[in-house]
Amino acid sequence: MEFGELLAIFGPGVAGAIFGTGWWFWVDAVVCSAVIVPFVHYLPGIFASFAALMFNCVRKGDLDYSPYDDGDWRLKLWLFIAYVVSFVSLAASVGLLIQDALVKSGPSAWTGVAGVLQCVFVLISGLIYWISHPE
Repeated sequence: MEFGELLAIFGPGVAGAIFGTGWWFWVDAVVCSAVIVPFVHYLPGIFASFAALMFNCVRKGDLDYSPYDDGDWRLKLWLFIAYVVSFVSLAASVGLLIQDALVKSGPSAWTGVAGVLQCVFVLISGLIYWISHPE
């Protein structure tokens, strides 16, 4: 079997396992936290999941990589917005990690680390799933 066939077979399963692992880190941090985790800490993971859903709505076959063709500007704009949302969610999770590490009255630093791991794993799983889509 070629790599492309193996990726098409096992890619969605690997992506689902990575997605579940990312959310497992977050659930573990919330359950083991000594204080109530504010809702703002949930938002980066929710938006990372939404961004992964956004860029998986675009089929690779619909994209035209020609710089002179203006036919696919809506798809390219959609992907651009999806990647902006994903990187903003990652930046927000890093900001919350720094806040958790500096403020002693809030959640522990593990909550911030779990938020960053959640965003990274969710976005990696979305990219693996997008790559493993059959044409």
